[in-house]
Amino acid sequence: MESLVQSRASASEPRVPAAHWWAAPRTGGMAVLALAIALAPLALANDYFYDVAILVGLNAIVCVGLNLLIGYAGQISLGHAGFFGLGAYGSALLASRYGVPPLAALFAATAAVGLMAFVVGRPILRLKGHYLAMATLGLGIIVSIVLANEDRVTGGPDGMPVPPLTILGYAIQGEQVWYWVVGACLLLAVWLALNLIESPTGRALRALHTSEVAAEVVGIDSARQKLMVFVVSAVFAAAAGGLTAFYSGFITPAKASFMHSVELVTMVVFGGMASTFGAVVGAAVLTVLPQALTVVKEYEMVVLGAIMMATMIFLPRGAVPTLAGWLGRGRE
Repeated sequence: MESLVQSRASASEPRVPAAHWWAAPRTGGMAVLALAIALAPLALANDYFYDVAILVGLNAIVCVGLNLLIGYAGQISLGHAGFFGLGAYGSALLASRYGVPPLAALFAATAAVGLMAFVVGRPILRLKGHYLAMATLGLGIIVSIVLANEDRVTGGPDGMPVPPLTILGYAIQGEQVWYWVVGACLLLAVWLALNLIESPTGRALRALHTSEVAAEVVGIDSARQKLMVFVVSAVFAAAAGGLTAFYSGFITPAKASFMHSVELVTMVVFGGMASTFGAVVGAAVLTVLPQALTVVKEYEMVVLGAIMMATMIFLPRGAVPTLAGWLGRGRE
């Protein structure tokens, strides 16, 4: 029966003609993103701009994974910064205190966070709505408090240094080198997300978002699907956290704070839920915008809030889906 639902879902989805490959996310969309990453250095005048671009890429990786959970599966999470922080501290501790090669430490910490998400996700994902939001919020707060209080292990509020990332004996250092590393990781994250969305699992997630009861009636295992996407989104966050730790060379518990979780959710909503490229755009805009608004000094947060309110009023589905809808109607 599930295969029947999947075939119907496939039939109901708009198909892009082969001649219009440029309009398909996995071909044209990926090509545009790759081109943007390749050409962006032409506008990056110095290391500061490279640093902002790297932060955009790292935030976008987290948002792409978080969008799978919120935008496609319809499950809210207010504690994803906790997974981000665990990935960062796990990578740093394994590399600096236990002598694990940095790249292996990154993979090990990411896998450990995925396992933790699997364990805690089984009871948490039985909740729905604001109950689920409160549970994930509590998880994030617990992680933040542990990282801040276990000063003998994590360095406490003062943070801890992180050794450089090495690949095949070569140390990844410098903003320009890190830009290409993060750009490649972002392309990989987007490609993985798009393939998951276009798979039968992705169609099952969209069915869950529409109606969990209806999805279960036609044979979709809602608990299994929700747990799977929760683990995947946590792995994306942990990987980005580990990369952030090695890039920055120093980490603090602020990376796992509640406000960071809110920022990540805001980026997903701003760009457009159930839009992978919307998550990238939301991360880009809300990472760059605060930097640009420093010229207004004490009014920075007021202006930022006003811009976000205006966006949600005039672009209610998020920036990318709404603009795409306008362009589609304009071509008709």
